[in-house]
Amino acid sequence: MMTKFIKWFFSPSKRPIMCYDVDLYDKIVELESRIERLEEENIETSNTLYEIINSVDAVDARIDIVAENPWEDQFNV
Repeated sequence: MMTKFIKWFFSPSKRPIMCYDVDLYDKIVELESRIERLEEENIETSNTLYEIINSVDAVDARIDIVAENPWEDQFNV
């Protein structure tokens, strides 16, 4: 049984590893453009996350100001 498995494992594949009707260069160009778009999206996502973090920090600073002052002092101007 083990010899049968070894023969099957090392036997040549019945289907080709790669489809030859698509030009390899065209596929590489397509993949490079997809990678470039993903990198652009990654930069956009990072920038958006930084903007959100800065907004949260600003809100956190306002909460600290409100928490430090008594409520009466804030509304009695």
